[in-house]
Amino acid sequence: MQKTAEDQLSPEVVLAEMTKNGVTHVVWLPDSETNFLYQLMQAEPSLRLVPVSREGLAFSIAAGLSAGGQRPIILIQNTGLMESGDSLRGWAIGLNVPVVMMIGYRGWTRHGVNTDTAATYTERFLHAFGISYYLCESSADAPRISIAFEEAARTRRPVAVLMADEYHGFNR
Repeated sequence: MQKTAEDQLSPEVVLAEMTKNGVTHVVWLPDSETNFLYQLMQAEPSLRLVPVSREGLAFSIAAGLSAGGQRPIILIQNTGLMESGDSLRGWAIGLNVPVVMMIGYRGWTRHGVNTDTAATYTERFLHAFGISYYLCESSADAPRISIAFEEAARTRRPVAVLMADEYHGFNR
């Protein structure tokens, strides 16, 4: 079934959540799936984009930014997150970094018929690391991004937002 515009996750809404929560830096590995969001972030004067060459570097950079009084967000694919487990453990969890990770939930479908094993293991991975997470599938779910920021600040731990619509609204 084709999603309607109302069912999609608008990149404008995601950007509004970032700016509402005082994000100063977006630490990420550039990819082709989030091109429209990238264009909006690039045009937003309050954000600094910090590209990384490997996903694991995102955690040390976010830790440094946080220690320096900034408010980073990490944009990462679920596959890159799983590859970065040791950096997540050592930097973000080990140093109590209150960072939100916006994770592209590659392969996920709402009916449980995953198209990629990356989706099969994503939530299990987050559970293993004790990471709270919120699912964001449409613009109506976008307030969960603010909930994640509130929880990260309160617990001084990383919190994830699983972006289940990365292939629709983000890549127009």
